[in-house]
Amino acid sequence: MNASYHKYLLEFKRPSGTSRGIMTEKETWFIILEENGKKGIGECGILRGLSADDRPDYEEKLKWACDNIHLGETALWNALLEFPSIQFGIEMAFLSLKSENPYLLFPSNFTDGANSIAINGLVWMGESAFMKQQIEEKLADGFSCIKLKIGAIDFDKELELLQFIRSHFSAEEIEIRVDANGAFSSKVALDKLNQLKQFQLHSIEQPIKKGQIVEMAQLCKQTPFPIALDEELIGVFSFEEKEKLLQEIKPQYIILKPSFIGGFRGTQEWITLAEKYNIGWWITSALESNIGLNAIAQWTFTLNSDMPQGLGTGALYTNNIDCPLEVKNGQLWYNASKNWEKLLSL
Repeated sequence: MNASYHKYLLEFKRPSGTSRGIMTEKETWFIILEENGKKGIGECGILRGLSADDRPDYEEKLKWACDNIHLGETALWNALLEFPSIQFGIEMAFLSLKSENPYLLFPSNFTDGANSIAINGLVWMGESAFMKQQIEEKLADGFSCIKLKIGAIDFDKELELLQFIRSHFSAEEIEIRVDANGAFSSKVALDKLNQLKQFQLHSIEQPIKKGQIVEMAQLCKQTPFPIALDEELIGVFSFEEKEKLLQEIKPQYIILKPSFIGGFRGTQEWITLAEKYNIGWWITSALESNIGLNAIAQWTFTLNSDMPQGLGTGALYTNNIDCPLEVKNGQLWYNASKNWEKLLSL
């Protein structure tokens, strides 16, 4: 078996903002496996400044994984514990290699085009007029669940945007999730949550920065509506550490990004623990190309969750890989009649 890796720069159609800044491009890495004339592909997607494996030795570790591909998937996964995105890329590539179709990793009613996955419509940060425009587009596109990034513009303007939605749609008609990306200080977070309560929000992701375990636990205890941990899970590698974190904070939900938490195996560990402690969860992509999004979506369908998932970001880029994934009426579909764009001579 031979393995190689290739860097690929994804270019945003328009600069996309979070509370951590504006992004114009995102780098990702593809792992290609070759054996007996067959090829498999996996994606190692990192976000600079956020991924636990955003380290100077990242490419060196990627090369090591390719040079040692003979060790096999399980041994490599264990050896790459501190490089969750490479763990995921390796998992994906092995699945791809073993499949009849390198892009069909988990055949199901989803990949047959018979069923879809409910997803939230993502509204990116920006000036209030831009955010309002996005909200209107998502509602017109048939989404019944939208997610707003908050924490980057004036809080009163963000409240006005939420009021705009609620003045037209009740909580029964449109579910609203908000993601603060750790934007609130621990001193004012509870006051912010109490102001947000009036809009009957489904949940808020990561209201305060990760690493404030005591403060987050207190916030989860006092919050007027559910809190979901997101960044808090990044860099928590062992099963024991994961369990300890959930026991200490006791969140209402956790958000699971396979690229950030060790791929399918790492994500399944979080799901097992969440269900043990009666904590809700959903899966979210992390700005991967359509290669990674495809793998995450196919796997997510097999989990049989009835909650809207955080998938469907493939349309953000000008140079994504054309694929059968389509978003229609707030649902992610796999158009089985549509072919993949050939990538890297696969």
